[in-house]
Amino acid sequence: WTLPPLKRRAKLSDALRAEKCGEVFMKIICFGDSNTWGYDPRSYLGERYPKDVRWTGLLSALPGLEVVNCGVNGRTIPNIPARVSAACAELGRYLPADVLLVMLGGNDLLCSPDFRAENVAERMERFLRDALPRLAPGRTLLVSPPPMRPGAWVDEERLITESARLGECLARTAETLGLEFADAAAWAPGLCFDGVHLDEAGHRAVFEGVRRALGL
Repeated sequence: WTLPPLKRRAKLSDALRAEKCGEVFMKIICFGDSNTWGYDPRSYLGERYPKDVRWTGLLSALPGLEVVNCGVNGRTIPNIPARVSAACAELGRYLPADVLLVMLGGNDLLCSPDFRAENVAERMERFLRDALPRLAPGRTLLVSPPPMRPGAWVDEERLITESARLGECLARTAETLGLEFADAAAWAPGLCFDGVHLDEAGHRAVFEGVRRALGL
């Protein structure tokens, strides 16, 4: 299959006009896990950070952007036909979209004791090969999730090593599929005590990284 051509990037003049007129010049769907949803591990009842802290919320505050947060706590990469179809149905409610941003893979390592970074990348490639022709977003940005560090949720060397290798493996996936790619490791986002979830500074770092990756 062939990916649709990239839509032109919004210019600064578009942003200024959007700010004045309240127009939307770019719709971005963010498909991810708890780090997209905005889970705050310090909370007692599984609450999320306020919108003005979450990286998706910071992105939506830019003029002319409509940002759809399709993050779900604990989500792994859809890997069976029923889950792929369910994901496409969920995302399809918000189409058409200028950008589909996908940031997944950490939970696949957490939930599968034998998984390596290559396994995650293979699963991601199968999912995107199946889903993208159905969704046909203007652009697809594949983001490698923040690497884990020792913490309450991370007590084995495999998680640290393999999450650090996700960037190189997912970069090859993006190249194979002709997608845009960004590695969250390059943004050095801060993590909470659990070694998995973004802290407040981490959300801002991811926001800044995504903003640059999209040319905003």
